[in-house]
Amino acid sequence: MKEACIVGIGETDYCRKPGSGLSQLGVQLQASARAIGEAGLKASEIDGIMPFPNLGRAEEIAANLGCENLRYAATIHMGGAAPAASLQSAAAAVNSGMANYVLLPAGWNGYSGARVRQTVSQDVSSIPGGAIARDYYLPFGFTAPPQWYSVMARRHMHEFGTRSEQLGAIALTMRKHAQLNPKAVMHGKPMTMDDYLASPMLADPYRFFDCCLETDGGAAVVVTSAERARDLPTRPVRILAAACGQPYPADEITNRRDIFKTGLTIAAPEAFGKAGLTPSDADFAMIYDCFTFEVLQQLEEAGFCQRGEGGSFVEGGRIELGGELPVNTHGGLLSEAHVLGMSHIVEAVRQLRGGLGERQVKDAQVGVVTGWGDFGDGSIALLAR
Repeated sequence: MKEACIVGIGETDYCRKPGSGLSQLGVQLQASARAIGEAGLKASEIDGIMPFPNLGRAEEIAANLGCENLRYAATIHMGGAAPAASLQSAAAAVNSGMANYVLLPAGWNGYSGARVRQTVSQDVSSIPGGAIARDYYLPFGFTAPPQWYSVMARRHMHEFGTRSEQLGAIALTMRKHAQLNPKAVMHGKPMTMDDYLASPMLADPYRFFDCCLETDGGAAVVVTSAERARDLPTRPVRILAAACGQPYPADEITNRRDIFKTGLTIAAPEAFGKAGLTPSDADFAMIYDCFTFEVLQQLEEAGFCQRGEGGSFVEGGRIELGGELPVNTHGGLLSEAHVLGMSHIVEAVRQLRGGLGERQVKDAQVGVVTGWGDFGDGSIALLAR
């Protein structure tokens, strides 16, 4: 396939406090303006926008930024799998001539604007699983992501002997990496295994520290063709391949024939095949870490280890900086910030450009980014220096 490139990245500050000072649109605009500026472009040159589902509209973003020549707009409705999946469509857009420069923004006030105390919505369009969740999950108190995803984690423990300490190893790795990232919300707040095991149980086997952060903030990237990238000031990062998929049925978890088969199970072989690579070729992975087990599960389904071996794979420092496969060197959703998976792409670009000091993956050439959305929608992008 013709290669597209990421040529600009941008972020806001990340915080957990009442009122970040910016609206939901505001954090997206600030991150977008920074990504466009870093790429050496003007907003008027952006002619494609792919907003995050249900959090932004291309027309509104274009009007506020001054994107006067918008001719491509699309949204991939896959929840947290949308950013990595959007790279696939953005690459197709710039390589087919539908757009020259495509902006991918994502941001929200996930802390100050969406608190746990709020009543669960009955609007099927706002609930992962839609009507199935509304009619069969919510009435029985099965109302929140930690509960929905916990059944997969518990089943994995039952079938393969996965232990809480192995989930804890993932949480500790993300927290350890956050200590090297001044932007991380959990920077300066180290954690031990004792801290992890002592944290409150929320939805067995998920403890408090198994769950990602609620955060205010935004991130964005700009995609263009490899040909146009040559004329820009930043070091481009190539999009080797990307793919996405959905589990079956996409709106139900508990009655799947194979509860561990997710969209990533379908997408990963496709992406690696298109790129002519295998998981062993990756120098690092940015895995969508909404919960600890979802990291373990995605490592298995992406092919970094066999199904059932994820627990042992994440132990012994293997996924830490300096290990066999460094994962989420920025701290991830668990310890940097929950910016809907877009910050995983931003960190991958930084790693492939180099110069991150203590958190730099040595000689990084190829990186993997995944996304997880709704009830197991999956996406993956392979990026290269």
